[in-house]
Amino acid sequence: MATTIQMPKLSDTMTEGLILKWVKNEGDKVKQGEILVEIESDKADMELEAYDSGVLRKVFVPAGGKAPIGAPIAIIAAPDEDISTLLAQPTQQPMDLKSEAPVASSAPSAPAPASLPEGRLKASPLARKLAEANRIELRTIKGSGPEGRIIKRDIEPLVSGRSAFVPAPAGVVPSGETKDVPLSPIRKTIAKRMTESKTTVPHFYVTVEIDMANAISFRDQLNSASQTKISFTDILVKAAALTLMRHPNVNATYLGESMRQYGDAHVAVAVAMDDGLVTPVLRNCERKGIYQLNTELRDLVERARNRRLKPEEYSGATFTISNLGMFGVEDFVAIVNPPEGSILAVGAIIEKPVVKEGQIVIGNTMKVTLSSDHRIIDGAVAARFLQDLKRLVENPVLMLL
Repeated sequence: MATTIQMPKLSDTMTEGLILKWVKNEGDKVKQGEILVEIESDKADMELEAYDSGVLRKVFVPAGGKAPIGAPIAIIAAPDEDISTLLAQPTQQPMDLKSEAPVASSAPSAPAPASLPEGRLKASPLARKLAEANRIELRTIKGSGPEGRIIKRDIEPLVSGRSAFVPAPAGVVPSGETKDVPLSPIRKTIAKRMTESKTTVPHFYVTVEIDMANAISFRDQLNSASQTKISFTDILVKAAALTLMRHPNVNATYLGESMRQYGDAHVAVAVAMDDGLVTPVLRNCERKGIYQLNTELRDLVERARNRRLKPEEYSGATFTISNLGMFGVEDFVAIVNPPEGSILAVGAIIEKPVVKEGQIVIGNTMKVTLSSDHRIIDGAVAARFLQDLKRLVENPVLMLL
């Protein structure tokens, strides 16, 4: 029996999908469970498996085309089965990647466009940092890692051979010119959701400064005791999770006539990408040790940057942490990501003079700002949350008890 393959909904915010690559072509035999097509949503790239076995008789949306959720993208049927009825049914026109004008539904499969969205670039986090620090355009480099992934050794020869003069990286707009850059699916979603958040959620912000001396010593001890390298984000995730368990009003969602409080801390961590950010979720953080959180977060971040997260791995958070400290940002405010009730913005650890016991000494401090939904969180509630969070980070041994 013929089967119509529809554009699936791969995230709670997805409205349309982009066909990156047809793994099977028209006329190819397909077995149930085989990878049929690669699709880009607003948050990740997913491989869609065939629902049934048969022959890929018709492709409605070629590689590089877009279609709304539920729109037919292909037909699988027996080799001699009559599919004229399915072909005659009205279909929603797919959209071309560049012009966004409708393309003919009878268009044959085509190879993926030469210039894929920014998020498709495959590169290790270390290679990205090395390239960014030396203003090297990653898209000019051929990767030698698995599946063409750009890795550290691909960047190092370019760094060692650079002269004192650094040309402007590719993508910079020349003086006196302008350039219109189409928004990627992830950037469109960010624009829509953040606009909705700022216009419908009454925000307020509370900031505290944390003495990081004990946290720095704690982290150094953990790292000297294991090959696993703990980050301050790992420590903050654990501290936030334990604090959320003491403050159910912060670990909550606004529902209109009520609020939903959660007995688990599912903490999302904002991860920067070339064309936006995603927030992979660490689940049940209050029950996990710092080493386990480190392992899980590293894996999620790596797959997020390669757009290989599963839908359940970037949804269902009860709280989010956004850390810009590695960029030298001292403090900032973040926008609440509904339906969560709050988000924690983390700044850099700053070495500066501080007063301790009446004496001026050199200390290390870090500012964190809690952005909250005032419909369910009051100023005093946010202040008490930050007070307890500060106490844990300043006395990290308490997280081990």
